[in-house]
Amino acid sequence: MSNVDQLLEIMRKLRDPEDGCPWDIEQTFETIAPYTIEESYEVAEAIADNDMPSLKDELGDLLFQVVFHAQMASEAGHFDFADVVENLCEKMIRRHPHVFAGATVEDADAQTAAWEAHKEKERAQKARDEGREPSVLDGVALSYPALMRSVKLAKRAARVGFDWPDAEPVVDKINEEMHELSAELVARKDGAVNQAAIESEMGDILFAYANLARFLKVDPEQALRGTNQRFESRFRRMEHILDTQGKAPQDQSLDYLEALWQQAKRELRAEGKE
Repeated sequence: MSNVDQLLEIMRKLRDPEDGCPWDIEQTFETIAPYTIEESYEVAEAIADNDMPSLKDELGDLLFQVVFHAQMASEAGHFDFADVVENLCEKMIRRHPHVFAGATVEDADAQTAAWEAHKEKERAQKARDEGREPSVLDGVALSYPALMRSVKLAKRAARVGFDWPDAEPVVDKINEEMHELSAELVARKDGAVNQAAIESEMGDILFAYANLARFLKVDPEQALRGTNQRFESRFRRMEHILDTQGKAPQDQSLDYLEALWQQAKRELRAEGKE
């Protein structure tokens, strides 16, 4: 038995209605989906940490998610793991004609453009098959993290010319949205609370910032992850300093906490940890 066959057999036994694992048996596509997303993030974290043993482990966990979904689909008569692999192989061959069909591409950028063109044709055909009007925004999944989806939506719109010419107008847009949010905050101080409007303006600001990141060739998700990590490191160092002083953060003034924050930042930078 191959390793893959053994994995599939393990999954079948886990889902066996009589002798399987009660937890695995009661799962559905909907309940497993969050775990699939979680495992994808853990793969990304192992890559960011350059932790190859963890990456091997996390890739296995992610593969198990694929096997889990395929087993549930097989039980429902939709498809099985072999169908998933067959479909994937066919798709890779179709989208790489320069490798499998004698076509030529000049470089990686040309291949990326060709890949996107293939995907766009497939999305358009799928829309027509489903009786929908094709859109350049088709295929930008609702399940993406919001910042990631903002960038993808904007990139798609840019393909048909709906875009700013450069970064400067995006900054102007951010300032415009900030002004609109400020107006809502002033109204709130006057007692006219419109939480829906505040949320809307906040969303507009975040969308504009995501577009600025796109123009600056910065992944906003990655940038925010870095900021989160720095915040956590500095805050933990600040807590450590307070602990050595026998003090609790909630008992200190904001000015003192800010001073400790600056101290923590200096120390971490001096230690090469930022």
